[in-house]
Amino acid sequence: MHESWKPFLKNEFSQDYFRELSDFLHQAYDTKTIYPPKRQVFSAFTTDLDAIKVVILGQDPYHGPGQANGLAFSVHQGIRIPPSLQNIFKEARADVGANIPTNGDLTRWSKQGVLLLNNTLTVEAHHAGSHRGHGWEIFTEHVITYLGQARPHLVFILWGRDARSKKSLIDQSKHFIIESAHPSPLSAHNGFFGSKPFSRCNTKLAEWGMPEIKW
Repeated sequence: MHESWKPFLKNEFSQDYFRELSDFLHQAYDTKTIYPPKRQVFSAFTTDLDAIKVVILGQDPYHGPGQANGLAFSVHQGIRIPPSLQNIFKEARADVGANIPTNGDLTRWSKQGVLLLNNTLTVEAHHAGSHRGHGWEIFTEHVITYLGQARPHLVFILWGRDARSKKSLIDQSKHFIIESAHPSPLSAHNGFFGSKPFSRCNTKLAEWGMPEIKW
């Protein structure tokens, strides 16, 4: 994780809810197949807090082998691009003319100040949503609240019901919210396609005098 996050994370790790979450995770990793690998659970926090301009909030990690890498919606190079990410790339092409990449590694977004965060940071193999209700939602709420206080202007992109449930935590007098259905094939045609999140994001960043994201 980046140095800028350490005071926040140290405080969270010491709280009772996180101790209970940690106990749950230790048992889960010891007895079941859990994604992402332990060393990648907090990969989103390698993005410098002081450089963050955009927060993309998803639901939970991919639950197939080798997919989840700690960055929401991202997979490592060499891993087949999941359908949700394919839909994200399709919308980016339709919205801002972005080329569809040959791999699903979104590190290039995180290096531009995009925090790729899931509502829950771990999942049991082949069981979507399996780690809901164990404390990750509290952690994510605290992350969003902390970001909202630490950064003067942020664009929050909320995809899906779990992400949109965090809307009330965001001060809209300071920050800008873009919300839609999740890019999953099950819901993408119910409001994700055509929502133009990438151009709307860059328009707001430009209004604030900040560099646009090269999607």
